[in-house]
Amino acid sequence: MSSSPGAGFEYPSQDVAWLKRDVLLFAHTVGCTVDELHFLYVCLNCIPIFKFFLLIRSFYTDQEVIDFYARSSSSARPIPGVPQFDHRRVVDGQRLIVFLKPLPPSSQGREFELRSKVIGVYDKGKAGSVVETETILAEKGGDDYAKTVGSAFFVGQGNWGGPKGPSTPNFPPPEGKKSDVVHVTQTTRESAHLYRLNGDYNPLHATPEPGQKMGFGGAIMHGLFSWNTACHALLQSLGDNDPARMREFQARFAAPVRPGDRLITEAWRMGDAARDGWEEIRFVTRVEGGKVVLSNGRALMKCSGAERSKL
Repeated sequence: MSSSPGAGFEYPSQDVAWLKRDVLLFAHTVGCTVDELHFLYVCLNCIPIFKFFLLIRSFYTDQEVIDFYARSSSSARPIPGVPQFDHRRVVDGQRLIVFLKPLPPSSQGREFELRSKVIGVYDKGKAGSVVETETILAEKGGDDYAKTVGSAFFVGQGNWGGPKGPSTPNFPPPEGKKSDVVHVTQTTRESAHLYRLNGDYNPLHATPEPGQKMGFGGAIMHGLFSWNTACHALLQSLGDNDPARMREFQARFAAPVRPGDRLITEAWRMGDAARDGWEEIRFVTRVEGGKVVLSNGRALMKCSGAERSKL
């Protein structure tokens, strides 16, 4: 059993619902184009759901714009044995998603819920604290559809005497091997304002003041924007744009992205397809000419071929 304070603490279950419109909007915000009409166009009341929409719905369930700080403060549940952290100073740490069963393009006529629990809370000293959680998306009284494991990093909120936490597995790209995929995503100054319509209304991504106070120099992109566009890049380049070819996806948020940055994602096929055809893919995303923004990137895919994507 973990010795971490709060380990096993369960949050109240949360109802969650989505419309086809929500899925279409999400696909647009992560860069889907008219060449991917199965993500952007509803035909005969059925669209193949873009699976990474799950990660958005796992954390944001409001249809209307909200006061992010007020909602975070009012909905934050005290974790036993852990200080009350300030949600105005929190960024993403790392995310993993495992797809268990295909979701319908709309939840209408069915009832879904999120069940979340704390895996551990870790004291990283002066830098801050990490809260790691597991969330299951399930149909009420039915099957589990997806599992996410994520960590939130509370900036500058450490030194409370908690455990440092375990080391996490690393998935570096293979040394000396040329990448199998090179994919470019160009953000604009408005990209974060579009992406926030998925439900993440944190002012950190919309106005410069919060980012200045946190040492980022101004507004930054949502971490999940970079995460989800990297997912999209792998599907485009290695998966025939078919979400069924992706089973797991994860990455660590290594550095912030500024609106207008150009993102370069490189991916490597590891050649191990022994697990019922699922092959390990490793990837890294960088700001062009600058820092790594997504590290520890790993996916399990059924690849369509070894072709290299065009820039």
